Amino acid sequence: MKETKKIGILICDRYRRCAGGKCFRSLKNREGAFSKYKGMEVEVVGYTSCDGCPGGNMEYAVDEMKANGAEVIHLATGLVVGYPPCPHIVYFHDFIKAKYGLEVVYGTHPIPEKYLQMHEKLETWNSDEWQAIIQPTLNDEKMRLAYN
Repeated sequence: MKETKKIGILICDRYRRCAGGKCFRSLKNREGAFSKYKGMEVEVVGYTSCDGCPGGNMEYAVDEMKANGAEVIHLATGLVVGYPPCPHIVYFHDFIKAKYGLEVVYGTHPIPEKYLQMHEKLETWNSDEWQAIIQPTLNDEKMRLAYN
């Protein structure tokens, strides 16, 4: 029997009406930040938005996800690629780890190529901190194009 990992996904409120197509496709295919689950079963125990800046739903949502068995919280790729990217993403990461003791992963689906190109033009991700944040979802150009 394969190990089952229970995860929660938190998305940016700008995309609150997102049906999760790219996230769930990448989870099914174990792409982007979900590649870490190759060979494992995954159960999504929660999917919701932050409720807008400054993340009024983060505490409640993660509390509920943990009560439902979440072991890992993914801060969705939309928090990374939005214009501008989430100004609270590092705080959310650190808060969730400190308060709930859960693993926190930056990203879900691969970064679409069009977002990479624009953020390169804007020099958004030129810091070491942002380079570390985008690594789980950077992938290669072919994969990024598949998520355009």
